[in-house]
Amino acid sequence: MSERDEAFMREALALAREAGSLDEVPVGAVVVLDGQIVGRGFNQPIGRHDPTAHAEVMALRDAAKNVANYRLPGCELYVTLEPCAMCSGAIFHARIARVVYGARDLKTGVAGSVFDLYAQEKLNHHATIEGGVLAQECGELLSAFFSARRSRVMTA
Repeated sequence: MSERDEAFMREALALAREAGSLDEVPVGAVVVLDGQIVGRGFNQPIGRHDPTAHAEVMALRDAAKNVANYRLPGCELYVTLEPCAMCSGAIFHARIARVVYGARDLKTGVAGSVFDLYAQEKLNHHATIEGGVLAQECGELLSAFFSARRSRVMTA
């Protein structure tokens, strides 16, 4: 893991914590172009009443607005959790060059955990994928969130 990847993943982790503070699943993402963050996002489907408001989609929307283009060639996406199929589709359509994620998602991750959408040769765009950057820290944030949520449900 490079220092650069770790630094950008820490930015995504800060956004994940923001999501958790709003009682959203704590996932954060940043889009990077030429070493600069051009998009930020965190999970907001509950607060926005929007099933597509995942961290990756929010970061892609922010980046597209900031660079004034729906295509984001040459950009990298850092996200604290392995992308799902919906987010991966958005990543492909945005033409993201590289995806770096933290924790694996054994229930909905499509970068190798449940399925590897990134290895499908028939797709017209491919992003390089790298997982496991600050995986323990990203995973612990999610585990603590769901543990606290279960405790609240049990005591209610």
